[in-house]
Amino acid sequence: MIRRQVALAALLVAPLAAQQPSFDRTRPPALAENPPLMVPAVATRRLPNGPALHVVEQHELPLVQVTLSIAGGGRLDRDMPGLATFTANLLDEGAGKRDANALQSELAFLGASLSTGANWDVTTISLKVARRNLEAALDLMADVVLRPTFAANEVRRQRDLRLAALMQQRDQPGALANLAFSQALFPAGHPYRNALGGDSASTARLDSAIVREFHRGSLRPERATFYVVGDLTVADAERLLGARFRGWIASGAERRPAPVLVSATPPQGVQVILVDKPGAAQSVVIVGTTGLERTNGDYAAAEVMNTILGGSFSSRLMTNLRETKGYTYGVNSGFAYRPLPGPFSANSGVRTNVTDSSLVELFKELRAIRDTPVSTEELARAKAYITLAVPGDLETTSQIAGEMATLANWNLPLAYLREYVARVGAVTTADVQRVAKQYLPAQNAYVVVVGDLARIRSSIDALALGSVTVREVSSLVHE
Repeated sequence: MIRRQVALAALLVAPLAAQQPSFDRTRPPALAENPPLMVPAVATRRLPNGPALHVVEQHELPLVQVTLSIAGGGRLDRDMPGLATFTANLLDEGAGKRDANALQSELAFLGASLSTGANWDVTTISLKVARRNLEAALDLMADVVLRPTFAANEVRRQRDLRLAALMQQRDQPGALANLAFSQALFPAGHPYRNALGGDSASTARLDSAIVREFHRGSLRPERATFYVVGDLTVADAERLLGARFRGWIASGAERRPAPVLVSATPPQGVQVILVDKPGAAQSVVIVGTTGLERTNGDYAAAEVMNTILGGSFSSRLMTNLRETKGYTYGVNSGFAYRPLPGPFSANSGVRTNVTDSSLVELFKELRAIRDTPVSTEELARAKAYITLAVPGDLETTSQIAGEMATLANWNLPLAYLREYVARVGAVTTADVQRVAKQYLPAQNAYVVVVGDLARIRSSIDALALGSVTVREVSSLVHE
């Protein structure tokens, strides 16, 4: 009986097997042509008192994301480094008639998530909530934006926490390396010379009066933009936000960025900066120089070039230093895009005993991509890596709102993404080599190494990379 069943099954399967196409398993399957990028439609309005409103209707799920972006951020710190981030972090530590615990309890009851923060460009308040609880959650968001308490005891507590965190940075090689690199690249008077989180001297001066004044002068309706994505109409968004924010009126003296009278200092030759961390198990290495503006016409080519160099897990730097040499767990490179041109840097944490070898390999890859055209396979893979990731950045309500807010820093609409994908697709091997020669720090670079100098100094000196300066930890954190 069993033999008959097996025989019958074989008879049934045989015709199906004969119909199956044969596969060459030695080659990966050919990919279909990428479909055109579909960018959500954005409706734009403006509230009567000034804030702009950008709405993307998405009714598939009953969720709403509201992101408020207020231009300014860390560039408004002026002589108080860290003030913007400190103020932003305090917004949800008590607002309206609620202290921090009561505020978080109500948000939790509504199933809402609310976050506040600031970067170099903007202060951001983000809210995500189910549509049925949107109105109650917007009441809380309005209190956070317009009526933060800045209670003296809470300001003191947050100030002490930040001072403790800044003290801990003295033992964090990565933080020290970033400080040393910024202080080399940006001269005194440039806003990017300071850490976004400030220093102990400026933090110690913070009190409720200073924070309140900064809030009044920087969080102003004419600088504000609401990005709303989710299950509501444009009319609903305009009505709900207008009801809560129409009374937002600028008060106090406007806080403006300090005039930038100096620019980043490109390195002349290779300048090595060493910071001693006795007993460190690894060295943190940064090789960098000045970068380029986000609106530069070479942006797409530079992103493709950097994807090949160190901007992806399969990049040359990762393949060399991690997979082939085993010097590090990870290494990356990239351009930092800010209102003013930021830096380009390649960085990694490497084992102490291969610090010198890691520097050799870093410069080897920086020079190779300048001197030799990349392969057509590398170019195609990098372009696909960038373009195929763009739809993934538009999957959720939070991602769409975040993408709109980020592009707005350079006055770019969401529809620009289609143009960007086209520009990436047009990048050639010659473009990659050209931007590598123009922007990479192969011959002129700041090299920062934080590690145990007793073990690594002599081998770094033997490389004869360029002039060497030793910085003390105290000079970095108390400058």
